[in-house]
Amino acid sequence: MSKNPSVPPRSAVLGRGSYGEVLRIGEILRKETVGGILLVAAAVIALVWANSPISDSYFALRDFRIGYEPWHLELSLGAWAADGLLAIFFFLVGLELKREFVAGDLRQFSKSVVPIAAAVGGVAVPAVIYALINLTSPETLRGWAIPTATDIAFAVAVLAIIGSHLPSALRIFLLTLAVVDDLLAISIIAVFYSSDIQAGPLLLALLPLAFYTFLAQKYRRFFGTRPATAWLILLPLGVLTWALVHSSGIHATVAGVLLGFAIPVIRSHASGGPSAGPGLAEVFEHRFRPISAGIAVPVFAFFSAGVAVGGWDGLVSAVTDPVTIGIIVALVLGKPAGILGTTWLLTKATRASLDRSLKWIDVFGVSLLAGIGFTVSLLVAELSFGQGSAHDDHAKVGILAASLLAALLATAVLGARNRQYRAVEAEETLDTDQDGIPDVYQENRHP
Repeated sequence: MSKNPSVPPRSAVLGRGSYGEVLRIGEILRKETVGGILLVAAAVIALVWANSPISDSYFALRDFRIGYEPWHLELSLGAWAADGLLAIFFFLVGLELKREFVAGDLRQFSKSVVPIAAAVGGVAVPAVIYALINLTSPETLRGWAIPTATDIAFAVAVLAIIGSHLPSALRIFLLTLAVVDDLLAISIIAVFYSSDIQAGPLLLALLPLAFYTFLAQKYRRFFGTRPATAWLILLPLGVLTWALVHSSGIHATVAGVLLGFAIPVIRSHASGGPSAGPGLAEVFEHRFRPISAGIAVPVFAFFSAGVAVGGWDGLVSAVTDPVTIGIIVALVLGKPAGILGTTWLLTKATRASLDRSLKWIDVFGVSLLAGIGFTVSLLVAELSFGQGSAHDDHAKVGILAASLLAALLATAVLGARNRQYRAVEAEETLDTDQDGIPDVYQENRHP
């Protein structure tokens, strides 16, 4: 507190949040850790297979087509993974973002402004860096959005591997960053990477989406006190919405976000009045997060990460391509510069300071971790250059190299701080009155 009563005390940013939020974020990250390990394993298998003597079988599998052509759904397995399975991932992004702003700590402007602004900085700076490096090549400039995303599953897998005891404040900051910039990425995909838009299917998609939204919002009236049964009706409507959006020319993952936004996160009483706490969103998240983390994202990584390097000459060609250079520089340097720089500027502009348990080196470590842009970056690369093209292959080399380098740098920085993190963890788990709530979350409570 300031010694001069006329000068207000400096507010703290990147605090640990409420205890309920900490528990919820911890549960999400534990699930994402398993998914991240599967994601990394799938990518390694694909990369090894694509560069093995039997590489033809990998590409034959990836390009095998299946589906119903009259509905424009005869797609390769790789396309099904990108357009279909990733829609589940973005459905959860929509759910999570809505949960944060409706019932989570981010409903408070003072707590949401820093991570949201940091996420915007972490999207804008890498995009500008990539564009500057590729400014003289209109053909490759189209990939400016590739280095804008953060892969939360890959990031928490790195944390699990290095055994980091990251404080809850940094975990919440990292998850919020990843969710917000995933939303920004899907917005970029919808605006800049949609082509030959067909008005008919797009307008038709509004009908099942509206019915889906109406049933979801009034689920207690239609499904009683057992909201788990709601998915039996809502799922077919969601699939129909996805199929129509796909046919319209807008990338189908956009439908996943819209469907996630439509799910209520506040539980309602039978009388219709709201009560605090999660609602149908909790049920859907419980059902779909394991599918997303354990199946959808790893399968997408398997079909997208397999790039044939082509020996030494191919590797030299890749690393000298402005696409590859732009992605590596943007993710490894641009991401931390955008996130750390924006956070620092906000604290100066608002006369705020970091929470007492954190230092700027901690924010820098998390900013480096955010440079792991694996899943969504691979998706945007395919949309930018076309799957299997030379620039797409080089982009994948850049994404893989940048994600690995960002992971190693973050490991060095965060690993060096583990002793301090253990001390913070001990403080955050101390419960002297044994009431089930750690003492630090009760310091500001009044009897």
